[in-house]
Amino acid sequence: MIKLISWNLLRLTGASLDDIVRLIRREQPDLLLMQEATREMDGLTMQVGGQYQRNLLPGRVHGLAVWSPIPLQSLPVVLPLQAGAMFNRICQIVEVGPVTIANVHLSHGQILNRRQLRRIAACLPYRAAVVGDYNLIGPTFLPGFRDVGPREPTHVAGNVIPLRIDRCLIRGIGCLEAGTLLREASDHRPIVVRLSTGAHAVPAEAPPAVALGIVA
Repeated sequence: MIKLISWNLLRLTGASLDDIVRLIRREQPDLLLMQEATREMDGLTMQVGGQYQRNLLPGRVHGLAVWSPIPLQSLPVVLPLQAGAMFNRICQIVEVGPVTIANVHLSHGQILNRRQLRRIAACLPYRAAVVGDYNLIGPTFLPGFRDVGPREPTHVAGNVIPLRIDRCLIRGIGCLEAGTLLREASDHRPIVVRLSTGAHAVPAEAPPAVALGIVA
């Protein structure tokens, strides 16, 4: 089983390094994925050890980051995605045991972010998960994957409109639980999923996982 947490940190004004350290010590994830991670997060291993890598979005002060309490099988790979009207996007691909996990922060365009998902899926092996900030409204239309992330809103756009844009799609593995945590200083809630990687993994056509209790 893999306990995975994904959190959009809200770049320069959101979650701090201390917030991340507290999250890791409290939740003890097997893998932490971060979006909008800035240079401040580069001090993470000095606080909690483990392995960490941050990759900037082209031309931005923030990017995607991954932390693991134990050494990863290989260094995360950066996959360039189709560019949006304002920013270029990348995907961070991480191998964790028999599963390959893509850390994403997709574009806001609702056609473009679905095209980005298809590019990512084409580069992944069968046993895979795509996790992060999708900036996507409605169904993903990604064949072969099922959406097992929490069903409650994870972000409030303009402090007015609740949206479920932080998601987890899986293929060839199972999901035992999914839920959200306190958003704290960010404008997104962290999402937590427990992925099953054994031979008993739930097939793609199975119903969504049961949600964890929500922390208000």
